[in-house]
Amino acid sequence: MKMEKDYHYIQEVLSPDFVGKRVKIRGWVYRQRNSKKMAFIVLRDGTETLQCTGKKDQLSEELFNMLCEVKYESSVIIEGNIKEDNRAPNGYEMQIENFTIIQMAETFPIQKDQSDSFLLDYRHLWVRSQKLTHSFRVKAKLLQGAREYFDQQGYVEMTPPIITGSSCEGGSTLFELNYFGKKAFLSQSAQLYLETLIFAHQNVYSLTPSFRAEKSRTNRHLAEYWHLEAEAAFLDLNGIIKFEDGLVCAMIHKVAQDEPKALKALGRDPQDLLNIEGPFDRIHYDEAIDIINKKGVEIPWGEDFGTHHERALTEDLKSPVHVTHFPRKIKAFYMKTLDGKYAEANDLLAPEGYGELIGSSQREEDINVIIDNLKRDGSKIADYEWYLDLRRYGSVQHSGFGMGIERMMRWVCNLDHIRDTIAYPRVMNRNTP
Repeated sequence: MKMEKDYHYIQEVLSPDFVGKRVKIRGWVYRQRNSKKMAFIVLRDGTETLQCTGKKDQLSEELFNMLCEVKYESSVIIEGNIKEDNRAPNGYEMQIENFTIIQMAETFPIQKDQSDSFLLDYRHLWVRSQKLTHSFRVKAKLLQGAREYFDQQGYVEMTPPIITGSSCEGGSTLFELNYFGKKAFLSQSAQLYLETLIFAHQNVYSLTPSFRAEKSRTNRHLAEYWHLEAEAAFLDLNGIIKFEDGLVCAMIHKVAQDEPKALKALGRDPQDLLNIEGPFDRIHYDEAIDIINKKGVEIPWGEDFGTHHERALTEDLKSPVHVTHFPRKIKAFYMKTLDGKYAEANDLLAPEGYGELIGSSQREEDINVIIDNLKRDGSKIADYEWYLDLRRYGSVQHSGFGMGIERMMRWVCNLDHIRDTIAYPRVMNRNTP
């Protein structure tokens, strides 16, 4: 990261190379306290925080008073010498020699111990908090790790549409909208569009927002979330599972290596992530049902897992686990089945009870089977004629998956609630700010 001449990022000056040097930094007042002889300011910028101290007997009266009176979140420029100090949070401190207020903030409305509802109302200010700052830096590295892995594996990033005329998942969780007098929907998944693109590029992926109109108030559901999806020609279920193992490891290792401090601040030991290696264990749906029931959480054969089922299955695990071959009747029309009973489908579940990270399957390549499945679901065949064309012209075995980035984040960052994984969470009772 480069800074214009005459200024340095805080992260840059936290180094023995800068000890004894006079530097100029700028940012926002994160903390402020003072006594009769000393003023302390913790400054934050986009990279780090730094404790800055001003001694009354070494500064003009006007300058010392400014240090004592500046309010939280005021934007300022500070100039001074860097020194090592083991008592300081980062092991370094700046001795203030000059101080300029860019803008004196009004009294900041967010104080200690305020409700979740209040913090959501002031989300446009709460995004400055250290918790969310650390969370979003982790998110950036997870996405960087994903893109690097896709690039290494020869996948091409695509930009599929968000407005669609037909459903991917089906059901009642669609956000419907009026599209110039026609019925349209906000996308639940880019999958069907990505499938069209494998015939041109073979291996493709996308990162897009997806929308689910689920009336859910749980700590793991969002109405709008970021969806990392991929499709690969010529891969079967086993092949896509192997790819998922490599992708997840690449993502978590990237953030553990590049953002260990942020992870620790959020309560996650980066070494725990570095210790996770693929391939992850796989268990059949039938075996998973037995394990869940033996733990006293009842679930009949043929039902999909809920949050409490996934928690029972994974709460004692240290690494993710695959659950494969769900009953065909509970899976989507595009999933392949080899025996009519089980779908060639897989869910990757996070350890420690955090739940589903990835849903994947081998796609059905036979046009007649897909038509039968659509009829079974009560779908209009005409709405999917464009999709059926993929099975008319060069159909091949292929597979794909979708990862909910915020659910991945919740596990990696050890977060209680999914709202802390995204800047502006959209849930059933909130669409502002």
